Amino acid sequence: MAEDAPPIDEMQYEKLAQDALRGVIRAALERAASPGGIPGAHHFYVTFKTRAPGVTVPPDVVAKYPDEMTVVLQHQYWDLAVEPELFSVMLKFGGMPKVLTVPYTAVTRFYDPSVQFLLQFEAPEPVAEPVAELPAPKRPDPSTSGDDGPKVVSLDQFRKK
Repeated sequence: MAEDAPPIDEMQYEKLAQDALRGVIRAALERAASPGGIPGAHHFYVTFKTRAPGVTVPPDVVAKYPDEMTVVLQHQYWDLAVEPELFSVMLKFGGMPKVLTVPYTAVTRFYDPSVQFLLQFEAPEPVAEPVAELPAPKRPDPSTSGDDGPKVVSLDQFRKK
């Protein structure tokens, strides 16, 4: 007698759960982008696939991290912008400010070591085409500015037209 085939999850509960947990990342980043910034000792390690669909990383950075990279959002980040499907942030690499744009679907790990909170996600399929470079920021260097708090900017100036 043949065994019954396992049921097919037509609701795709695993994907629904992953999408819901990505909402936790978005909410944490929204709090970090607020005027109060990241509260207390919290800080975030965000690991993402550099060649996932929608990721925009400068070519020199993606050359150094061709598959995956982890960024730390604690003290040295600027212009954190949080949108429903992605976030962007300016970080310094070798002293030079660079803007990264990361869809939540590209994130493989989100970790807040201050409270030992970890989320892990399935890796997205990489894209074959080269990763696009964003234009250089047209703002003053944050290290020379008197205001070192996080800023929120519109991503419209960085979108491909």
